[in-house]
Amino acid sequence: MKFPSILATVLIVLSSLTSCQALGTRGDSKTVTGPRLFACAPKSVETGIASYYGGRWIGRKTANGERYRAGDITAAHKTLPFNTIVRVTSLSNNKTVLVRINNRGPFIRGRIIDLSMEAARELDMVSAGIRRVKVEVLEPVVPKEHALEYIANQRRASSSG
Repeated sequence: MKFPSILATVLIVLSSLTSCQALGTRGDSKTVTGPRLFACAPKSVETGIASYYGGRWIGRKTANGERYRAGDITAAHKTLPFNTIVRVTSLSNNKTVLVRINNRGPFIRGRIIDLSMEAARELDMVSAGIRRVKVEVLEPVVPKEHALEYIANQRRASSSG
């Protein structure tokens, strides 16, 4: 009896999409060309201390096999799946950045996320080194190419508006 398991799968997928809005490639709901992305209500929210990494890590492989580049908008998290997009908000200045999880860490007690140097710049936390943040997991997890495009489009939209 495959029908009950197929029905259950369909219901789970539909229920997970109820809080999502389809986005086009520009990040707005009116654009319908190109790959579809989803803007969703946060699946989970975590608050704590963020740090960033750079310097000696540049050029080394991350946990998912990519090379770390300081200019990328990425982050390390202990448990989130690779290519998960999270919104990180500084609790001291309310600046926000969308990052893609591509590494594991942080490995210092009390920290919840390690940001790339560029993501840390976006939050204006480079000089401080650490910052209290809110981390919101956005779902669904999208393919890497779509995650990169979504983040780039969001950055362009916020800098032009």
